[in-house]
Amino acid sequence: MFEYFYNEILRRTIISFGTLFNSITIKQTNSSDNVVNVIRVPLAYGPTQKFLARLEQSPNLNKSTALTLPRMSFEMTGLTYDPSRKVSTTQQYTVKDPTDGTESKKVYMPVPYNMQFELSIMSKLNDDALQIVEQILPYFQPSYNLSVELVEEIQEKRDIPIILENITMQDDYEGDFTTRRVLLYTLRFTAKTYLFGPATSATKDIIKRATVSYLTGTDTTNTTRELSYSATPRAIKNYTGDVVTTLTADITKTTKSFEVEDASGLTAKTYIDVEEEEMYITSITGNKITVNRGQDGTTIVEHLRGAPVHIINASDNALIEEGDDFGFSGTIS
Repeated sequence: MFEYFYNEILRRTIISFGTLFNSITIKQTNSSDNVVNVIRVPLAYGPTQKFLARLEQSPNLNKSTALTLPRMSFEMTGLTYDPSRKVSTTQQYTVKDPTDGTESKKVYMPVPYNMQFELSIMSKLNDDALQIVEQILPYFQPSYNLSVELVEEIQEKRDIPIILENITMQDDYEGDFTTRRVLLYTLRFTAKTYLFGPATSATKDIIKRATVSYLTGTDTTNTTRELSYSATPRAIKNYTGDVVTTLTADITKTTKSFEVEDASGLTAKTYIDVEEEEMYITSITGNKITVNRGQDGTTIVEHLRGAPVHIINASDNALIEEGDDFGFSGTIS
């Protein structure tokens, strides 16, 4: 039922969340209010209890260690489905392969999930902790949009809202005189991300071109004439969404000549898509075009003034979906 794929979406979201807080600095001053020390607060991924245990279990409190305060840590604490952002489970969209542009990729619509994070700020001095907190809170009102490339294969980038849910503060200054004091601020966030399935080739089962050759006579070694017919799949609808012009008036089911706002982007003997009806342009005079209606089995319908006119060109041919009822462009040589 399932095939292997790994888009690294969860990993990318975790890393992107951590980069928000990896350049925070604090300043320490003396009694004269002069800056005596500037510290870049270290950030690491891991549970808060791990760092607190390291502080408490140090055999010599006077000995310098690699673990000093202040510091920050973060971790993912939960993953839940978000039904409020649900979209159609069978809807798909197609994009060009970003590596070479010659092949198109098809992927189902993503599934919305919320990732829960905890950011812990550990400090010995309250002023240090307040400096860190004050550098973070103004950016969350209560959310901050973080742009993340979720699927590298199709270069799918989305803005992921990072929402600040709540803040708690804890003072662990308990025990005897030798116990180290730790001020612990915990900020809880929710990241509204999306999980994508595998990206597959949208045209892997579509024959790009077919050629049939005909020989006259029964003696194939001594033919007098050869005829070849070639057929190439052609899109019968617009995939790129580019609007080149609009209708200037309503047209009925029997109308074959009508005017558009600007026909400069149209060419005779090409196909257009007007609200999913395929038309073939036979001639163009100024902004008036003459067409053959309902091409390749599409339904002839009435269209209102202002309806968008899309062109169907090579870009749409490259994005033909598997199973589409495409047309053919044939040549005889």
